[in-house]
Amino acid sequence: MRYEKALGIERRLIELIRLLRGGSDSTPALAGKLDVSIPTIARDITALRERGYAIRAVRHTRHWAYELVSEPAVAPAAGG
Repeated sequence: MRYEKALGIERRLIELIRLLRGGSDSTPALAGKLDVSIPTIARDITALRERGYAIRAVRHTRHWAYELVSEPAVAPAAGG
């Protein structure tokens, strides 16, 4: 059970990276696309930053959005 939860989180983080690569979405938009809460997105962004992903919040006309600036030179292994 614990393994399944960790695997689900890793899959969500991978999907979040994909979404961040594809554009600049607001926190509510990312939460909607991943079917999670806004606080979960905030935690996931923090986790990705701790893994070496440079993610910044950018002000757009009507909202703030996250943008992926750079990725770690070598992506960490899943679960690592």
